[in-house]
Formats: sequence, C-alpha cells, structure tokens
Amino acid sequence: MRRSGMLLAVLGCALAMTVTAATAAPMNVIFLIGDGMGFEQVKAAGIYANGAPGTLSFEQAPYTGQVTTYSANSSVTDSAASGTAIATGVKVNNNVISRAYPGDGHELETLLEHFRDAGKSTGLVTTTYMTHATPAAFGAHETSRNSYIAIAGDYLNQTRPNVLLGGGANGLSASSAQAAGYSVVTTAAGLAAVDANATTMLSGQFGSSHLPYEYDGLGSLPHLSDMAATALDVLDNDTDGFFLMVEGGRIDHAGHSNDLVRNVYETIEFAHTVQLVLDWAAGRDDTLVVVTADHETGGLTVTGEESTWTAGVLPAVNWSTTGHTGANVPVYAWGPNAELVSGVLDNTDFFEIATVPEPAAMLLISAGAAALLRRRAA
Repeated sequence: MRRSGMLLAVLGCALAMTVTAATAAPMNVIFLIGDGMGFEQVKAAGIYANGAPGTLSFEQAPYTGQVTTYSANSSVTDSAASGTAIATGVKVNNNVISRAYPGDGHELETLLEHFRDAGKSTGLVTTTYMTHATPAAFGAHETSRNSYIAIAGDYLNQTRPNVLLGGGANGLSASSAQAAGYSVVTTAAGLAAVDANATTMLSGQFGSSHLPYEYDGLGSLPHLSDMAATALDVLDNDTDGFFLMVEGGRIDHAGHSNDLVRNVYETIEFAHTVQLVLDWAAGRDDTLVVVTADHETGGLTVTGEESTWTAGVLPAVNWSTTGHTGANVPVYAWGPNAELVSGVLDNTDFFEIATVPEPAAMLLISAGAAALLRRRAA
C-alpha cells in the first residue's frame, strides 16, 4: 500500500458521514515541477522580477503548503527518487526510476500510466534531455536513472506518452521515435508549425543535451513555455482529458553551480509557464494544476535587506552547498482536489491527490482536519 494509501480510507470514512456520493477525479491533471526550486529560489526570482517576494504567478494560488522530500534510503533525495515518489506515491532508493526498491523491484504504476489506462492522453515536457530523471520517473521503469537507452525504450514501446518535448539524444533519436509512430520536430520553428489538431504523437528533440539556460539565449530552440503551449494544444483535443507533467529542470543545474542569475532566469521562465497553464485552465472546473519541486538545490538563502530589493537587481544571497538539501519545498494548487493541499505534505501524497474522486463534502471539513487525518494515516 502506498504511504498515503490509508489516507483515502480514513478520509473516506469521515466523508461518508456527510456525503453519499463523490464526483469524478479531475478530468485533466497538470503537474509543473521546478527541479531544485525551494522557497528561497522562488523568493529570489520574485525579487528580481518584480522587486518583492510573493509576486510570481504561482504564489497567488488558493491552496498552498510545503512538502517533505526524503527518499527511502536517504534524508536527501535525488531527482529519480523524488520524481518516483510524486509519480507513484511510493518511496524508493536514490537513483531508482519507478521500481519497488527497496522491495522486489516490480514496476510501480505512475500517474502517467494511471491516466493513460483511464483513456486519457499524456505528455511529458522538460528543459533537461528527455531521458533525464524527473520525466523518466513518470514514463519509465528502470533500476538506474542512467539507463538512458532503456528509458527511451520504455517511452517509445511501453508507456507511450502522446507528447515528449525536451532535450535530445541521450538514448532517444529521431529515427527511433519516428519508427514508434511519433512526429519529430527539432527546432522552435518546427514546434510552432505543428498542426495540433492533426497530431496525436509528438516528439520534440531539441539539441543533443539539456536546453540552454534562459540567460544565455536559446537560439533556434524553444522556451519551456513554448513547449508547454504546444503540449496543451495537442493534449486538449482528447475529450476524455489528459495528464501532463512540465519540468523546469535547469533551475536545479544552476543551483548546483550556485549560479544565481541563471537560477533566477530559469525560475522566472518556469513562472511564465505556470501562468500560461493557468490561463489555459481559467474558467474550467475540471482541471487540477499542481506546482511543486522535487527537492531544493544549493541551500540558498536570501540575505539582503528588504530596502535593497529592486526589480532587475539580484538580491544578496548565501549558498550552503553545491548539492541537494533535505529542506521542505513549496506546493501550490488550483482546481478539483486542490483543497487537499494544506500544511505539510509528503511527496508521496500527490498520487492520491491527483487520482481520488473529488470529495464533494470537503468544504465541511477544514483543511487542518484533512491534514491531521493524513498525518494519522501515515
């Protein structure tokens, strides 16, 4: 049973006392993951973009909280284990991609597979190369995050997301994607020219590694927001709904380098992408949007005085490491089941938040009571 598996049973008992039926789970589910994006990364980006913290698009969410990120074998996770926890609701060891380690190694059902099997379209978008750990956790099953060829094979032959947009090479090739039935584009111009109404399987392979940093310019390659827009255009043709994971993957890389300006630029583009998604979802009551991070990178702390904060000027900061940390990360949510995002969650809670029927009686239970039920069920 998932770590949060008892949550549904306990919460269900409470809801049964106040409601006789529940609505369906969200029709569309969109996860946006800022890799390495902790609270202070968000703060620094808001200061640079707008002169004050709390000003990025996703910080205006109606439901917010924080998330613990430890893996099965370490207080400090890597992206494979944290991505797996988000995607499957199960803790695994660092380096593992959606397989039961510790355990018998069986393949763990991911959110992408759950929604695919429910008849929905699916997609993965990232600024890292496509076979990197976070997207792999949603669309592959491997004992090592470094098994790039096997991860690409899982995408093309097993999980078959309708949309795969990210950096190229590293196990994935245009010829292999075309052989698997995907249309392939390799430039921003090619992406913009996609006929979304006529395309059901799309692979964007941009360059031969991670996409460039925003700060350095992308040349002929697309921005994260461009990829997300095309993914939505393709996926929203499915009247049964869709699942989409969008990763701002290079926030993490800039954190490893303690490179504040590139970290900030990546976070701002991530915020632009979130706004694009929110604009698409505006007026809908069938779409759950969750913004979070897999872990924090760099041990960043904003240290400058508030009086010095000015838009366009980097704030003073300290970095404590070039690695990941065990710090809690933020979460923001909109739409059906978003009210389940409150207080301190664990990353394994996301599977059920995305998949359980929307509790019609949740308004009769305070967010604090729901959080207490979760903690007692853990």
